[in-house]
Amino acid sequence: MKLKVLVTGAAGFIGAHVAGECLLQGFEVVGVDDLSGGFIENVPPGVRFVRASVTDDQGMERLFAVERFDYVFHLGAYAAEGLSHFIRRFNYETNLGGSIVLINAAIRHQVKCFFFTSSIAVYGRNQLPMLEELTPQPEDPYGVSKYAVELDLRAAHEMFGLNAVVFRPHNVYGELQNIADKYRNVIGIFMNQMLQGKPMSIFGDGRQTRAFSYVGDMVGTMVRSVTMPECYGQVFNIGADQHYSVLELAQEVARALDLPAKIVHLEARNEVVHAYASHAKVEKIFGPQPATSLADGLRRMANWVKSVGVREPVRFKNIEILKNLPPSWR
Repeated sequence: MKLKVLVTGAAGFIGAHVAGECLLQGFEVVGVDDLSGGFIENVPPGVRFVRASVTDDQGMERLFAVERFDYVFHLGAYAAEGLSHFIRRFNYETNLGGSIVLINAAIRHQVKCFFFTSSIAVYGRNQLPMLEELTPQPEDPYGVSKYAVELDLRAAHEMFGLNAVVFRPHNVYGELQNIADKYRNVIGIFMNQMLQGKPMSIFGDGRQTRAFSYVGDMVGTMVRSVTMPECYGQVFNIGADQHYSVLELAQEVARALDLPAKIVHLEARNEVVHAYASHAKVEKIFGPQPATSLADGLRRMANWVKSVGVREPVRFKNIEILKNLPPSWR
């Protein structure tokens, strides 16, 4: 009998890739998504899909009781780090509250391991490269919510014995990314703008640096981790080693689309300027990781974006705080 897994955010970006990888690794997969930021066509064939919100505690309890999951892969979240300052209640209700609903159900139904996708946003303006042993210092509500879930999983293990694995990916891009969300996914935003004949919009001078990570390089390791007891209770950074400035990224995106690079600079926003991580720990446990070059990864994503076409940017409808909101986000 196949082991059964739950994948939340299965119609989203990383969640859809994880669901597909779970199928490849021989699991029976149930996918959950409320389709608030994902697309039903992202769900891989072979995944049994349930449209639901992870914040629905009664609905999640019924699902766990019926399905009896062996493992949970929790990727459902609204990952707009910059916007999280202005949607604080929504951020905590969705990203923290929804996670607690799932953790409670996992405890009650004796899930073997709970996989949680955190973020290097938990580090804040920490030393570089960011290491797992650093004390997190998140600077935005998104990072705070992610770190709070990490702490809760630690407490759930101490009190109830719930095993957990935490991965902190960063600046992930690739096929299936939501290019219609104007508040997150800079590569998707750039590609969507360029295909509409618009310039790529960069906050500030563009010298911010990030290590942009191709999604296909990380999902195999992430899925394998739940079956490896030596990973339980551990936190892993995962993603690309090479970091680039946003200006350099814009040039690479233009090359991937075979279009001239047009850029417009917007007023700088309050954000961590430099963020990239060490991956020595994940390589020690899992061995050398796949490393798709930025040029190759962007070309793959560009081909997919061209196939699906441009999408009209969607405005977040319930912004809670307007003070200091960047004008382009209004």
